[in-house]
Amino acid sequence: MLLVRELDNGTRLIGRIVETEAYREDEPACHAWRKVKSRPPKAAVRWRGGDLLSRPGLAYIYFNYGMYWLLNVITEPEGIGAAVLIRAVEPVEGIDHMKGLRKVRSDTQLTNGPGKLTLAFGIDNRFHLRPLTEPPLYLAHAESLPRLRVGRSVRIGITKAAELPWRFFAAGNPWVSKHPATGPKSGGF
Repeated sequence: MLLVRELDNGTRLIGRIVETEAYREDEPACHAWRKVKSRPPKAAVRWRGGDLLSRPGLAYIYFNYGMYWLLNVITEPEGIGAAVLIRAVEPVEGIDHMKGLRKVRSDTQLTNGPGKLTLAFGIDNRFHLRPLTEPPLYLAHAESLPRLRVGRSVRIGITKAAELPWRFFAAGNPWVSKHPATGPKSGGF
């Protein structure tokens, strides 16, 4: 899939998704985990992670470590907390504009992490709970690009439930963030 951001001036920023991680309410790294069993009906939006109970296809955006907005896609039916974090994209279009937003020496450093890609695409909380099916921020099919070999590993950058093999990436793609020190480094399927 492609991540597409259409700017007001007509510029399009497009990146091919090359790395993701999955999170769901029954494991402690998910924002919805602690409150799932104790939440009162209809009150979920009052706590961080409650927005994950919204309908699938919406953006779930949160501020991480007081530094970066992170983009997730809500994936389960309404009432079930689960999302996929978009960890990295390979820039396809609008690269010069992305470089203007991120001062980097190497193109591969532009979008090879979840905070880096949101900076390069100008994504912040304005897109929270907006559908990812229509402009200005949406997902589109990547029909003309070559198929990728998908690798799988443990999740990275977290401490809780990090051992779950729910990180998926384009094996060998230079825009994928650094591989974890432990766990499988590739292993396509």
